[in-house]
Amino acid sequence: MSEITTQIEARFLELGVKVEKSEIEAKLDQLINKFKVPPEEARRNVINYFLKKHNIPKSEFFTPRETPQVKASDIKEDGKWVTLRGKVVQLWESNSDSISQVGLFGDESGTIKFTKWTKSSLPNVEEGKNYLLRNVTTSEYQGQFSIKLNKTSEIIPIAENVEVGITPTEFSGAIVDVQSGSGLIKRCPECNRALVKGACGEHGKVEGVYDLRIKAVLDDGEKVQDILMNREITEAFTGITLDKAKEMATEALDQGVVLDVIKNKLVGRYYVVAGRKLDRFILVDSIKLDVKPIEEDIAKILAATAMPVAMEA
Repeated sequence: MSEITTQIEARFLELGVKVEKSEIEAKLDQLINKFKVPPEEARRNVINYFLKKHNIPKSEFFTPRETPQVKASDIKEDGKWVTLRGKVVQLWESNSDSISQVGLFGDESGTIKFTKWTKSSLPNVEEGKNYLLRNVTTSEYQGQFSIKLNKTSEIIPIAENVEVGITPTEFSGAIVDVQSGSGLIKRCPECNRALVKGACGEHGKVEGVYDLRIKAVLDDGEKVQDILMNREITEAFTGITLDKAKEMATEALDQGVVLDVIKNKLVGRYYVVAGRKLDRFILVDSIKLDVKPIEEDIAKILAATAMPVAMEA
């Protein structure tokens, strides 16, 4: 409902009409939650109400708009219609039937999260391919900006190879969790997505390709940071090769045994990671033990157990 409200408000603003967000939300809430009207039908009803109220022809409201082309780093306002040119850096698993694809889209200035709604009926994008995303809306949540692709958006493949800008970063802390979807996984051979229960969100049941990865959470005592390690880093860091992981899973008749071993190796230990910051993740290029917190802990233990020195008479 919040997404529909933002889209309606933004479009009326483009037409020079200020419609209060609270008024849109109230009407949507009544239709969707009280009268159980489907969201898309409620959206049409609310739009028609304000079109009639402000004497705006339907054809004017729904006419395809030419939106400004911007860089990912330029997106700093909520509810704007924009166009971006760039590359699909990464696709994530969608946790909602209403979302057909979600991931990271990037250009020379950096990356931004994108969400493509199922009801948009837009074609799927592929990881590593370049596109012009026309007429998308900007969205803001807890200070993080993203873009949404809806029915009025366009996905146009381009031949140009866009070089995605990256910002190197470093973070140190204790690994407090190794998340599900880590260890030995299978990926879709078509789109490289991680399979969930043997199925790809786009291609259904497929014969997956084995891979290794680690999705973990670092905590420095003040904030947490999600990190992602690919197969190469995971093998070097844990000493578990892909072949070894498959052997472990075969012997145990359980793919989860690899995740259990990785958790025992990592959780509770301090590390320093360096890599590229992409949305909420650091894509790890290097990771090493952080000995400083360990030395500090030892010093505290020694200080706490030290015997007091008797004063001379």
